[in-house]
Amino acid sequence: MAKENGESSDGSWKKHVDDIKKIFDFKEVLGTGAFSEVVMAREKATGKMVAIKCIPKKALKGKETSIENEIAVLRKIKHENIVALEDIYESSNHLYLIMQLVSGGELFDRIVEKGFYTEMDASRLIRQVLDAVNYLHSMGIVHRDLKPENLLYFSPHDESKIMISDFGLSKMEGTGDVMATACGTPGYVAPEVLAQKPYSKAVDCWSIGVIAYILLCGYPPFYDENDSKLFEQILKADYEFDAPYWDDISDSAKDFISCLMEKDPEKRFTCDQALEHPWIAGDTALCKNIHESVSRQMRKNFAKSKWRQAFNATAVIRHMRRLQLGTSFGSSIHSTNSVSNPQSRVPAKSQSMLSVDANMSNFQCRSQLSSVHSAAVSIQLIGSWLKSS
Repeated sequence: MAKENGESSDGSWKKHVDDIKKIFDFKEVLGTGAFSEVVMAREKATGKMVAIKCIPKKALKGKETSIENEIAVLRKIKHENIVALEDIYESSNHLYLIMQLVSGGELFDRIVEKGFYTEMDASRLIRQVLDAVNYLHSMGIVHRDLKPENLLYFSPHDESKIMISDFGLSKMEGTGDVMATACGTPGYVAPEVLAQKPYSKAVDCWSIGVIAYILLCGYPPFYDENDSKLFEQILKADYEFDAPYWDDISDSAKDFISCLMEKDPEKRFTCDQALEHPWIAGDTALCKNIHESVSRQMRKNFAKSKWRQAFNATAVIRHMRRLQLGTSFGSSIHSTNSVSNPQSRVPAKSQSMLSVDANMSNFQCRSQLSSVHSAAVSIQLIGSWLKSS
């Protein structure tokens, strides 16, 4: 059993346990990552529902730095809009991360299900993200993989708060090495990341700008079937507010996005500056219903597919209903396939996980440590583009 003082005899933060199932009753599998499995479980002593990330020690060989980095980041974080690491257990064969269970489903699914959605709603969502990321930055933490799939609702209730998950690619500043590893998801990474230049907290602010863009039109600002051309668009910050999709969106919203999606990281808004922008702090966000156009594009471009199955909302909802721990768990699961229209710049293509070492001559995509609710499918990219760009 675990040590009563919460630490092992050697003073580490891991609690030693012979059999984790003596403490937790395992339920459904919520998802699997590169070398871990996430299970919904009930703590026997309290009845509390949690998500447990189960990591076989044999799978950690050669990856110790990755998991230790994620744990180091998660242990520092205490914020209402960030999925919390509640405890850590260790057995002879496994490492177990006890995570806060969130049951409200993914951001885009909830927006699509709404009947009414406005700029003001988007502004309130982005404010929560900015608050959380500003907190991370104040702690010297850069998330490095902010994207809609990592934004989850805490509960199914209409007024539920949004939560940031997936810290597998996060980095703590001041650890002695310059951040120059290109990582993240292609459509959301900042130009300086793709350019393999040293970068900072500003990369998160760029990603928030991309998310805000999608929240207001339903499609991403950068898209091309050809990955090299996609990267070129990002490097040039080549995006537009296309008609007719942006005709009913305020100039203030467009200015807010432009301040975050600024190519030069030195000129790009910080979280503090973004939180002071009138679209966030003032009353310039419009209350006109934009649900029809936004939801139509979201259905087309962000339909559920294989790369978005780590957070199994269905399993959570089904089990919560069975235990009668909540009501109105109405997160729909869309089985519609993405539709691509080559005549339109509005895409319908899933993004792949990009992880590129700055010292390598080629881009190499590989599976990354997936946190509780996020997964990506690795693909191979041709690295010669980087040399010629």
